[in-house]
Amino acid sequence: MYKLSRSLVAWNTPKFREVFKQEAGQLGMAALPLQQGLSRSSHVSGDSYELVVLSATEEPLRILVKTGIFYQGIIAGCSCADDPTPIDEQTEYCEVLFEIDKKTAETKITLLDVD
Repeated sequence: MYKLSRSLVAWNTPKFREVFKQEAGQLGMAALPLQQGLSRSSHVSGDSYELVVLSATEEPLRILVKTGIFYQGIIAGCSCADDPTPIDEQTEYCEVLFEIDKKTAETKITLLDVD
């Protein structure tokens, strides 16, 4: 589990979104369910993503941050010498919910269904 301590401290301040984006942006690709969120390609490509805060709400025990994440994916071929599949990156988008525990800053990250 990951901890977003700076985001917890910044909650209810004007800098929350900025702090959250920076801290969540430092988690890295492996922390996020991006492979499961692919819809146009078969493999996540690259090591960068753009996170957009869609909403942030508070419950008694946690802070819920709904985010949109833009990243790149590819349709992988068989990697044969005569494989005609071009390696074109496709822009992917998924929505992810960050649940930050208000006491410990431990954060659960869940892929949301996008209709």
